[in-house]
Amino acid sequence: MRLHHLEVQAFGPFAGHVAIDLDRLSEAGLFLLSGPTGAGKTSVLDAVCFALYGDVPGDRGVAKRLRCDQAAPGVAPTVTLEATLAGRRFRIVRSPAWERPKKRGSGTTTQQASVTISERVEGAWTPLSSRLDETGHLVTRLVGMNLAQFTQVAMLPQGRFQAFLRARSEERHQLLQRLFRTGRFEDVERWLRDRRVTLRRRSEACHQAVADLVSRVSEATDAGLPGEWDIRDLTGPAADGALAAWAAGLCEEAAATRDESSRASAVAAEAEAAAHARLDAARSLLERRARLDTAAGEHQRLLEQTERVDAARRALDAARRAATVIPVHRMVTAATATRDRAAQAASEATTTAADGLGLLLVDRETLDHAAAEAADAAAGVRAALPRQARLEAVEAEVGAVDARRGELAERVAGAGAEQAALPERITTLRAELSAAEAARAELPQARARLADLDDRAAAVVEVASATTELEAARTDWLEVRETALARHEQLLALRQARIEGMAAEIAGALAVGACCPVCGSDEHPQKASPAPGAPDGEAEKAAQRALDDAKADEHVRDLKVRELTTRLATATGRAGGATPAELEVGRATLRTQIARLETDAGRAEPLEGALATAVADQDRLGRELRDLELEAATLESRATHLRAEAEELRRDLERMLAETGCADLPALLDAHLERAATARRAVQAVDALANAESALAEATAALATAVEDAGFASTAAAVEAARPAGEADELARRVADHDRRVSAVAAVLAEPGSDELARAPLPDVDALAAARADALAALGDARAVSSLWTSRHQRLSGLDERLRAALADWAPVLEDARLTNHLCAFVEGKAPDNRLQMRLSGYVLAYRLSQVVAAANERLARMSDRRYSLEHTGRRGAGETRGGLSLLVRDDWSGETRDPATLSGGETFVVSLALALGLADVITQEAGGADLDTLFVDEGFGSLDADTLDDVMDTLDSLRDGGRVVGVVSHVAEMRDRIPTQLVVTKSRQGSTVSLTC
Repeated sequence: MRLHHLEVQAFGPFAGHVAIDLDRLSEAGLFLLSGPTGAGKTSVLDAVCFALYGDVPGDRGVAKRLRCDQAAPGVAPTVTLEATLAGRRFRIVRSPAWERPKKRGSGTTTQQASVTISERVEGAWTPLSSRLDETGHLVTRLVGMNLAQFTQVAMLPQGRFQAFLRARSEERHQLLQRLFRTGRFEDVERWLRDRRVTLRRRSEACHQAVADLVSRVSEATDAGLPGEWDIRDLTGPAADGALAAWAAGLCEEAAATRDESSRASAVAAEAEAAAHARLDAARSLLERRARLDTAAGEHQRLLEQTERVDAARRALDAARRAATVIPVHRMVTAATATRDRAAQAASEATTTAADGLGLLLVDRETLDHAAAEAADAAAGVRAALPRQARLEAVEAEVGAVDARRGELAERVAGAGAEQAALPERITTLRAELSAAEAARAELPQARARLADLDDRAAAVVEVASATTELEAARTDWLEVRETALARHEQLLALRQARIEGMAAEIAGALAVGACCPVCGSDEHPQKASPAPGAPDGEAEKAAQRALDDAKADEHVRDLKVRELTTRLATATGRAGGATPAELEVGRATLRTQIARLETDAGRAEPLEGALATAVADQDRLGRELRDLELEAATLESRATHLRAEAEELRRDLERMLAETGCADLPALLDAHLERAATARRAVQAVDALANAESALAEATAALATAVEDAGFASTAAAVEAARPAGEADELARRVADHDRRVSAVAAVLAEPGSDELARAPLPDVDALAAARADALAALGDARAVSSLWTSRHQRLSGLDERLRAALADWAPVLEDARLTNHLCAFVEGKAPDNRLQMRLSGYVLAYRLSQVVAAANERLARMSDRRYSLEHTGRRGAGETRGGLSLLVRDDWSGETRDPATLSGGETFVVSLALALGLADVITQEAGGADLDTLFVDEGFGSLDADTLDDVMDTLDSLRDGGRVVGVVSHVAEMRDRIPTQLVVTKSRQGSTVSLTC
């Protein structure tokens, strides 16, 4: 991976557009990313990470606030990166989610994150994807690493590798797991834990099932529970066999008892059957004897009713013959009444017709002729009715036209007055709109002048504040500078004194028989002795450290003085030499002017609407007047035509009514219709009388024939012999019932063996019933006992099979649970045979950590003058519950091993940098030898002395082998002297900017 070009806009501290040509920095191989604290050096690295992965490393990614606060409203935060990934040139454009102003109304709305990745193919950019997930997968595959690995390998993060050096095993475990993606081993641990819980629950479920079955077997037989049956660890067939034998024995006992009770039930059934047969025979004999006695008594009573039944039979025959005459008699009576009513109606109808129609002779022909004449006259009147309706409609329409003409006249007058007033209003609105638009155009300039005055006023305040702070900072710097000079003098004096007493120091280090490093002699007749209070190496080192601390403090104060000087100059330039009073007066004047302009500008939009409405009203009124005048002319012509038509219709109707004497056509029509109806009613009455007389003659002839056919002498005799329907049915039922009972009794008395049955002795039924009841009770008891033992045996057989199956299911579950528990405890580092108490994932990471330590020691040896080396130990550290990931530092000068926390600041940085570089090498190898041509190292160089800094710079310089580009992030002044190619980040109130120096 090699970075070529980076562009940033409204991202992090960069308010405007920032472009970084990384190819120019790559020409030097090693460059410095410098700038004051908080300027945004690390934000440049964040921009690279965000472009590639859509996120920033470390705690800054948690805040999810990537847009610059100083950026102009509406400017979208954007990062554009051109890079070569896996030998292919790509351009990635990303924008994080941010709150943008709403396009309509006030307030903000969330703009979602977006991305576009394009590949350069044959000199043109070809878009590949605009989806966040697809781009993330593509970049991860091309780079060969995820975000955590990339930031650990390509961007050694600020303070992160020192934290890794001093971290506890659990913290180091989490980091290494993310970097080496060994989560599958934790998945194995988690699977074993879940498996252990699952097997324990299954074992408990199996145990509960066996306990339920044992309890049900005991409950079914009322037998006691077997001893020691509730042993969860069934290691052999003992407990299993005891439960099975106990259940089998109970099942065999139940089978024997069942067979014995079945035999007893069969004997009781035979005895009950014999008693039941004897009782049924006795009851049958009694029923036959009682039936025979009842039939004899009934036969005697029927013989006594014979005369009364014969009389009813004769009356029933006469009633049945008279039933054919009665309907005809009723027809004659009804026909006579109908003829009388028709005669009365015909007399009244003819009299009415003669009076109403003026007829002298009233017969059917005369009546028909009068009805036809009246109907023809009504038809002529009905044909004239539409002309009267048309007359009424025309008169109504004439009234409506006259009303509409009056309304149109009023509207024309009103529209004309309104149209005359519009030109003057339009002229006034146009003049007011021109003034409002001028105010709206002048308003942004006034606001800009006010913002400039506000900024100058703030600059005046800042000048006073910066002046005070600068004087205090310069005083502090001078004091610290004097301290540093004094400590430098003290170091020179101490070093001179040590040089003068060097002979005594060398003599103090001589051993008996050892050669002198000065003269080479192994004899030391008179050793030099140190003077009282002579300094040694430790004193010189202490003085050097004090001097380094003073210089560092001086450098910090110097940077603060420079920063305040720059701040004061910037603020003075922005203030422009005006006094606060002048600025306040100008600001007040501009505020008043802006308020007036805002009021005038606010009227522009309503005035535009009012002007457009007035112009539209002028056009509308012109069209409306033309339409009204045209409609008025049309209505005038229509009214003239309608009046002429009404006059003609009125003359025709008056002529028709004058001949008849009626007031209007409906009255004339009603008169003709009434005459026609009177004539038709008289005709119908005459026809009805003729029909009634004919029907009476036919009914009288039919009655005479019916009386003769029924065998009666006269109609009166037939009427007298008739019976009502209910009475005749009752006679028929009594006769039929008597005949049926006589036949049934005769049949019973004629049955064979009736004489022997009448003389036979009667049995004792009560004694036989008691004997049968005793036999039936004995049978029920025997069957209950047999059924009880049969169901008990069936239940025990099923429970025995289920118990054996449950025991067979339980045994392998216990074996799996025992094995899983042991394996889970071993993998979690809790088993006794896991001497290091190390988890499986920790063991895998320990191997990776040993590789990291080996790679780190190669670089640490060069940077520490072969004094320090890292050691990986599997022992637990202080306060740790798990081992395997502990780190120690070995001091080869003293031969001792110590905790990394005991290192000084500079030593910690050197060891941590070596560890980070080693970790980067191992991760690169883990990622399949990913090609990383760009590397950044973030901060930490200020704690190194000159010699150590040389060793570290040599190590960083060696990283450039093979064309790799190394970027060092630091604000240390000495780094600016050592690295000529620099990317300088400068901060200001308007946001940070970037410049390139070579």
